[in-house]
Amino acid sequence: MEFIWFIIVGLVAGWLAGVIMKGGGYGVIGDIVVGIVGAVLGGWLFSTMGVATGGLLGAIIVATIGAIILIALLRVIKRA
Repeated sequence: MEFIWFIIVGLVAGWLAGVIMKGGGYGVIGDIVVGIVGAVLGGWLFSTMGVATGGLLGAIIVATIGAIILIALLRVIKRA
């Protein structure tokens, strides 16, 4: 069951990051991938800074912030 929640959080976070970064989303699979990678990145960043979050909302926030950072990094690399 946790795997399904991880996929749902990834989908929501990827979609939110796409909307916030003016990308409009990347399709269902793309949003899931961006959200999951963002969740890993955001989890690592938050744990490095010593910030703890809990619950579903906290997971979505961390994953969205990680996905936004991922999209920003990819855009910088793409321009170079």
